Amino acid sequence: MQNDVALLGDGPMISVQALHDDLGWELKPEGLCRDDVCVLIPDRAALEVGGQIDAMAVAALLDRPAVLDQASGVAAIGAQRSVRKRALDDLQAPDFVLPDLNGTPHALSDHRSKKRLLVAFSSW
Repeated sequence: MQNDVALLGDGPMISVQALHDDLGWELKPEGLCRDDVCVLIPDRAALEVGGQIDAMAVAALLDRPAVLDQASGVAAIGAQRSVRKRALDDLQAPDFVLPDLNGTPHALSDHRSKKRLLVAFSSW
């Protein structure tokens, strides 16, 4: 399983199974691996703490942006730099679904043949 983004509701420390399920990678003696690709781990002790995996360290090794909200214990890991660059070069937004003010979900792909304006804002 290959996931471009992940939202980890249990914070930055995840199980080995969550590493596979949420991020698509496995921890092996040769490093972090997915299929036939492995990334060497320079400091395994910094990655593996008390039987848990530090997802923020994994994100750094995989060249993926990550952010942690300490108050809520939620970590978000973004897509790899090459995936983000390809999306910018192609000028193709990934498909997503968001609710309108009435709660009705709308997918970006529903409007592929139309011009659209997406306004995103936050109160923080």
